[in-house]
Amino acid sequence: MKTFLVALRATAVTLVLTGLCYPLVMTGLGQLLFPSAAKGSVVRNANGNPVGSALIGQSFTKPWYFQGRPSAAGNGYDPLASGGSNLGPSSAKLRERVQADAARLARENPQAAGPVPVELVTASGSGLDPHISPHAAYWQLPRVARARGVAPERVKQVVDDHSEGRDLGLLGEPRVNVLLLNLALDRQFGATGPTP
Repeated sequence: MKTFLVALRATAVTLVLTGLCYPLVMTGLGQLLFPSAAKGSVVRNANGNPVGSALIGQSFTKPWYFQGRPSAAGNGYDPLASGGSNLGPSSAKLRERVQADAARLARENPQAAGPVPVELVTASGSGLDPHISPHAAYWQLPRVARARGVAPERVKQVVDDHSEGRDLGLLGEPRVNVLLLNLALDRQFGATGPTP
């Protein structure tokens, strides 16, 4: 009986410390030190309405918007079903999807220079990556500039202004957040269609 009471006390203390105290302290520190990230990095449009999260990719199909990576999460960009497709390099289904996406992108971007960037036809491991490389953005630039009726140099400047470098100068790759880039285009040149 004595051993049982010791085990019960240890369980109760562990439950209170790890199930209540630790999460409350971490949540409080997160809210204090990183308030935006702790609240989901919600992005708002010019009217102040939430349009997404800077941490989660979304689908953009209008020609005046840059497109991000495809998503294998749920029915696409579903944060509740994060994950890859689990299709390997030998998968015929993956090969067919990639070829179909590459053909569609080439058709939608007839003035793009070079082949379709691989990241525009392959999903990330989470299926929710909100970023593309500056190269993938430059590849889509002629289509976006033409659809918006502005000079490509002006759109390129917006891409350059929203490109992020490597973290701490050496971690990761240069990238552009697609949602933030598209909202910046709307602010600068007006929303050609419904805002994202």
